[in-house]
Amino acid sequence: MTLFCLPISAAAQSCRLALVLAVDVSSSVDQREYDLQRVGLAAALDADEVRHAILHGAPGTVALAVYEWSGFYQHKLQLDWTILDSEGAITAAVATLADMRRSHDDFPTSMGPALGFGASLLQRAPRCTRKVIDVSGDGVNNYRYGPREAYKHFPLKDVTVNGLVILGEDANVLAYYGTEVLHGPGAFLVVANGFEEFREAMTKKLYREINDIVLGSAPSLQEPG
Repeated sequence: MTLFCLPISAAAQSCRLALVLAVDVSSSVDQREYDLQRVGLAAALDADEVRHAILHGAPGTVALAVYEWSGFYQHKLQLDWTILDSEGAITAAVATLADMRRSHDDFPTSMGPALGFGASLLQRAPRCTRKVIDVSGDGVNNYRYGPREAYKHFPLKDVTVNGLVILGEDANVLAYYGTEVLHGPGAFLVVANGFEEFREAMTKKLYREINDIVLGSAPSLQEPG
């Protein structure tokens, strides 16, 4: 009798989530605010509860990519697709994010092209059960086409788009994200009351996305505390 060594189960080998984080670097974000985003993003990924959710949550791995966005052509990939399948892989991704250098600082807020860039990035992602783009920002679209046009013309039908709203000078940003940006099943918002709360908000958001926590059937708006 010939014995064959069977591979690890497909469920254990598969990717359960391809997660894209899109970080706002438009002209409304100054250098101090950018640094709060950069440090906050790295710290959120490094949080104990997020690490545990990645490595000990549902079966399958998590793939992560991160890019900055602002104007029509101003998109910078800061972390290419990385499989977060070990403590070491997470630590390396955290170090990359903590060391990010801002790509642009004087361009408008162009969300449609930003989502298009995210869609292209997902086209070459590992094959995963869920696909999510996480858009963070402090303003509404103010240049060229917006999210609705992007959802019509880019391959985003099976992609969930969540939002992290940073409250500040733009009084319309929360409502705009709620009506224009959220997309797909289970899409939700988390709110940071200023850039100082970005780290806390991103930590909560990553934990919820990675665990695929669904709170009700309608998009959820988390009001600032």
